Amino acid sequence: MTFSIVARAVDPGTGEPTWGVAVASKFLAVGSAVPAAVAGVGAIATQAEANVAYKGLALAHLDEGATASVALERLLEEDERRDHRQVGIVDVDGNAASHTGSSCFDWAGGRTGDGYAIQGNILTGPEVVEAMEAAWLASSPDEPLQHRLLAALAAGDEAGGDSRGRQSAALLVVREEAGYGGNDDIAADLRVDDHTAPITELKRLLDLSDFYLTASTEDEKVQVTPEIEAEVEAYAATQGATGFLAWVATENYEMRVAEDLSWIDRRILDIVRTAK
Repeated sequence: MTFSIVARAVDPGTGEPTWGVAVASKFLAVGSAVPAAVAGVGAIATQAEANVAYKGLALAHLDEGATASVALERLLEEDERRDHRQVGIVDVDGNAASHTGSSCFDWAGGRTGDGYAIQGNILTGPEVVEAMEAAWLASSPDEPLQHRLLAALAAGDEAGGDSRGRQSAALLVVREEAGYGGNDDIAADLRVDDHTAPITELKRLLDLSDFYLTASTEDEKVQVTPEIEAEVEAYAATQGATGFLAWVATENYEMRVAEDLSWIDRRILDIVRTAK
């Protein structure tokens, strides 16, 4: 009752690998059941008659050095209901494996390639996974993995998606030290549990996540001159803050302003100026 993409990508500039899963379904809170990923290990989606134990088991196998195909084989050989399962796995090196049990409801199937596994069941037809694969292959390696995954998920939805309708979607992406403040590996962990347009809502949440939870790029930074500092401090005073950095903290803009106020993200500066 679900369609998903599991993938690994490497930033062409830094060489840093990232792993992730994007999933959608006519099922409540699909993000609580299907995806799992660990930076430096791999990622998995477990669906159809989902065996949620697969998540921990698969990641343990991968962490011990198993390839995606070996990890999948181990999962299935220990499961008497393997014919009802659907699974996609990508390992630390980007090897991919996918399984669709013979008892999964039609249309059910999947595709794999270098760095990705795409699968779905109770779909409108094979065109769903075909569209997802085409969107994935057409996406730029320069884009963040979360945006590439979401584009593939949206393509599958536009091609028909879950034949029963829409309800939930989720996105999980991991990269070493990619989390808030660099203190964990969660680059994105977003869920839409019950919504009439879950993928559209997931896109809105990803845009907010990019703004609030990722650091400004060099192109987004404006150097703070004495004039700009006076401007933003005056604005903070109108908001009842003890200073501009105090206002930044209350608005959760810490990732968009330097701790010493040496630079400010141009979008934050626009907020200040627009509010005047």
